[in-house]
Amino acid sequence: MAPFVAQRRVEFAHTDMAQIVHFANFYRWMEEAEHEYFRSIGLSIMEKQDDGTYIGWPRVNCSCHYQAPAHHNDLIDIHVYVERIGFKSLNFYLEFWVGDKRLAYGRMKTACCICRPDGTLQSIEIPEIYRSKFVEMPLPGKG
Repeated sequence: MAPFVAQRRVEFAHTDMAQIVHFANFYRWMEEAEHEYFRSIGLSIMEKQDDGTYIGWPRVNCSCHYQAPAHHNDLIDIHVYVERIGFKSLNFYLEFWVGDKRLAYGRMKTACCICRPDGTLQSIEIPEIYRSKFVEMPLPGKG
């Protein structure tokens, strides 16, 4: 299965005076691409339940490795792979491309949680309605 692809245009506000994207934007784009992926398969990143709680996906771990800078006005393709579907968590692998140049790659682990109105979180098994829509995707270069 091919990765989900989201796009982001680098705006001037994303850059420093050298017109190079500030590193923190890659983390924001990782999360935004994850949200787009959820919507593309008919799910929400925060799904309200009948009892007033939400099923949410807080980050457990996130990393990004930079290989080349992104510049003002670049159109970045963000490839989102579901690397692993665990009992209570999802692992994503993401790549950032401008044309045929890979700018960065990263990983993000999210835990499936019940989010209560008082702000407390409790990790839970991924509900079947979610699990049935996720598909592990072969990573690039790994068949």
